Amino acid sequence: MTLAKYVQILGRGPGRSRDLTREEARAAMTLVLSGKAAPEAVGALLMLMRFRGETAPEIAGFVDAVHDQLGDWTTVGGALDWPTYAAGRTRGEPFFLLAAKLVAQNGHSIVLHGWNSHQNERASIAKAVPSLDIPTVDTPDAARAALVANNICYIPLETLSKPAYDVLRLRDVLGLRSCFNTVLRMMNPTNATAAAQGVFHPSYRDLQSDAGALLGRKTITVIKGGGGEFERHPGKGTAAYGLSNGALIDETAKPIIDATRKLHELSEPVIDLAALWRGDVDAPFATSVVIATAGLAFWTLGMAPTIAEADEMAHKAWANRDTSQ
Repeated sequence: MTLAKYVQILGRGPGRSRDLTREEARAAMTLVLSGKAAPEAVGALLMLMRFRGETAPEIAGFVDAVHDQLGDWTTVGGALDWPTYAAGRTRGEPFFLLAAKLVAQNGHSIVLHGWNSHQNERASIAKAVPSLDIPTVDTPDAARAALVANNICYIPLETLSKPAYDVLRLRDVLGLRSCFNTVLRMMNPTNATAAAQGVFHPSYRDLQSDAGALLGRKTITVIKGGGGEFERHPGKGTAAYGLSNGALIDETAKPIIDATRKLHELSEPVIDLAALWRGDVDAPFATSVVIATAGLAFWTLGMAPTIAEADEMAHKAWANRDTSQ
């Protein structure tokens, strides 16, 4: 029960080291999640992979190991998996939550999950969801009930998997993010039919697409979103990578407004998400973020053959939303 052989594989030096196979990665992460691995070895493994650059088989193997210990969470299902694990220090309000709520209100079950309250409280999902009537759930049965009643729920990572949460929090010790952030984005803990994923660095779009293919995922849309979230800039073209019915995709979502401001910059004053949903505040750019993000989610779910048509669907959905919910 040691990580030494996997650290040796990665760190032997030029000409001798190699990437882990999917099976080796699964075995290594299983040991990490068990809590029985030496902490020094866990840090060495994660930082060697960061230095070398992780591969799709390694990410797939790590996801396999996480899934192995999720239990009944994997039976919850859902239409769209929506991971949220980014919270940069300069990130503003999570407008994508309103996009998820809009898609859910139009009949599609959305599973939000994540942990991102560590750098900027304004970006905290856990603090934002109660005011939007998005239930936070702590058991698979509660998740199923929430999806039946509301078509949406939020699962904190520490509820889904305390071992996975502990690995993610190693960032506080190591001072750097590890590939585990990518693993959690790829996790799809409830085995939802499709997935919407954001990345901070464009290079990860291909990595997550390739890992998804290895995992047998059929439908994933990956974008470089605001602060690394699945949140689309309405004033810029957005490259959409991933999988559609198992085939690799490379599409571009065209702008829906003329705007040059940064997507994730802090707004002053703070925009209240619930008030924006109700129509009590006038925030054209924020509203366009919601509509553009919802459009890409509708397209991911196959509700329209083109992103432009899905954007029009999102415009209509926003105009006709039930503001009392």
